This record gives sequence, C-alpha cells and structure tokens, in this order.
Amino acid sequence: MIVPEEPVAEPPLLRPRIPRELWVLVAAAFVIALGFGLITPVLPSFAQSYGVGAFASSVVVSAFAFFRLVFAPAGGRLIARLGERPVYLSGLVIVAVSTGATAFAQDYWQLLVFRGLGGIGSTMFTVSAVALLVRLAPVSIRARVSSVYATAFLLGGVGGPVVGGLLGSWGLRVPFLVYAVTLLIAAAIVAIFLRDAALRPAPGVPTLPVLRLRQAWRDSAYRAAFGSGFANGWANFGVRNAILPLFAVVVIGNAPWVAGMALAVFALGNAVGLTVAGRNADRLGRRPFIIGGLVVSGIATAATGFAPNLTWLVVLSLIAGVGAGTLNPAQQASLADVVGREHNGGPALAAFQMAQDSGSIAGPLIAGLLVDHGSYELAFAVTGGITVIAALPWLWARETRPGRASN
Repeated sequence: MIVPEEPVAEPPLLRPRIPRELWVLVAAAFVIALGFGLITPVLPSFAQSYGVGAFASSVVVSAFAFFRLVFAPAGGRLIARLGERPVYLSGLVIVAVSTGATAFAQDYWQLLVFRGLGGIGSTMFTVSAVALLVRLAPVSIRARVSSVYATAFLLGGVGGPVVGGLLGSWGLRVPFLVYAVTLLIAAAIVAIFLRDAALRPAPGVPTLPVLRLRQAWRDSAYRAAFGSGFANGWANFGVRNAILPLFAVVVIGNAPWVAGMALAVFALGNAVGLTVAGRNADRLGRRPFIIGGLVVSGIATAATGFAPNLTWLVVLSLIAGVGAGTLNPAQQASLADVVGREHNGGPALAAFQMAQDSGSIAGPLIAGLLVDHGSYELAFAVTGGITVIAALPWLWARETRPGRASN
C-alpha cells in the first residue's frame, strides 16, 4: 500500500522557489514545443502529398506514438542505469536526426519509418523530464511546477503552428528541417546548463526503492490517471494533431494557416487553463481540476466536428484548450503525489506514459476510419465522449494532495 505523504505546513508567502535545474528543463521545453508546433499543421498534408487518404496520414501520427509506447519500458530501464540527463540528451538528438531525415523522405513508407523512429527519442526525453519533475519539485508546489513546465511547452505551441503553417507555404519539407535545428538547440541548453552533479544522490543516501506498476495500481488515483491519460492522448495528442488539420483544410478553408490558427488557439487556451490549475491545485486539491478539465475539453471536442466556419472552430478550440490545460498540471501533480520523493518512480511513470501513448495511437486510427467511412462530426463526437467518460473514475478516486489524501 502506498502511504500518503505528510502535509506540508508552509505559509503561502514562504513556499519554496522552483529549483534552477527545473528552469533549465522549462527553457528546453519551450524550444522543443516551438519546433514541434512547426510540423503539426503540415504533417497530415505532407503525408497526403504521397497520394494517401485520411487513414494512412493518421498512421504517420500514430507511428510516432507507437514507437513511444513500445520503447517506454526500455526507456525507464535506461534512466535507472544511466541517469536522467544522458537519456534526455540522447532522446533529443535521436528525434532531431529522424526529423531531419523525414524532410528528405522519398515516399510514404520512408516518411512512416523516419517519423516512427523519432518516437524512440521522444519517449526517452519525455520520461526523463517527468522523472526529474517528480524528483526535484518541492512537494508543496508540485502543481505549480507542472503548470510552469507545461505552460512553457504550450507557449512554444502557440507560435509554432502559426509559423509552421506559414513555412508550409514555402514547402512542406521546410518545417521539418527547422524543427530538427530547434531540437539541437534544446539539447545544447540542457547539456550546458543542467549540471549532472546536481542530479546525483547525496553521499550516504541509499538508493531509492523502485515503485512497480503493481504497487502503484493499488492506488485509486493512479488507476484513474490511467483512464484520463489514455483519453488525453486520444483527443489532444492524437486526434487533434492528426484529424483537426484535415478538418480545417477540407471543411473550413483550404489553406495551411487555417489549421495552424486552430492549433495555436487551442494552445493559447491550454495556457489559460494551466495558469488557473497551477495556482489552485496545490491549495484546493487535484480532483476538481482533473474532472472539470476532462468534461469541458470533452464537450468542446465533441462539438468541434459541427463547427460551420472559422469563428466557431476558433471558439471551440479555445474552450477545449482551456479544459485540457486545466487537466494536465493537476493530473501530473497527482502522479507525483502517488510516486513521492521516497520512490524511484520510473516503471510507474513509464506505464502511465504508455497509457497516454496508447490513446495517441488508437485515437487517430479510429478517428481516421470514422472520417473515411462516416464523417468528421462522428469522429469528433466519439473523441469527445471518450474524454468525458474518463472523468468518471476520478469521482471515486482519492484526493492525493498531501494533507487532503483520502480513500
């Protein structure tokens, strides 16, 4: 059984500052997101330039998540053996090389392979970053730390899709080359400013016990996070990146900047939701923000397929973004509460990442089939319904915030 952490009795004005090492990760997250946003609005169209349909273009997005999924356990073991910093840096370099190769893909199958291999590097630096957040974030500001990290990622996402849509007008291969460069810049930031010595255990401190999946699974909050992580991956990392750009171009307007605008507004809504949850989830608890975020995001996503014009698409993307942003820091803080500083949470965190990536794989594939054999309205309605349903387990899950933990 996982023992809840003791309450933290710190006056609000004396709460600890975010450690320097985490600010380095925040800066790198911004650069990574800026680059990722460049390719998001053009990737489906780039895939379709090889003469494939909505389903096949969605496979390209899902292949990235698939390799993240299958490599997650190995990534956790690498972190335990080599440490977070070298695994993080190696992951960034792998994604940079694979993204640069994607720009020179000669056919659809090369595109699929290069993009898929990038998922290996992605899971390496993602799980490493989460492990560092859990280990280095002070207990009393976990939601705030998660919010700041995610906000940096999403602020990069605000400008990335717009710039990517414009770069796509110069050629669909250009955004991939620019993204590869931004990843190398992020790797340089971490290599220079994140000191390896700061991550080593203090002399005489024993190795932390590993929190296995079967142990974490006994916690109702961890089980609920599996469902919300899967739904979040399905809707916001999968369908929104794979299907929304196609919907924007086919239904709303035949120009790359339309998809970029919708994705940028979603990211802006995320930033708003992150700010609200980051300020309050440490004080009021995790569950209200997780449940509210899932419901708001799910309803707005379900309505997206019925958007008749760009104005409605922007409004619904903004609302969905606020909901998703409200969910993320509270969910991340809840996971950190479950793992705690007294455990090495690599296996448990990798398993959660696998749940989220499973949603990222299944979502685009099923939504693509629903588009090809049904309609965009049906694809978004199913996606929104799954997101709302994921809120149900949280109604019975325990509140994990130290000082308010309950079964």
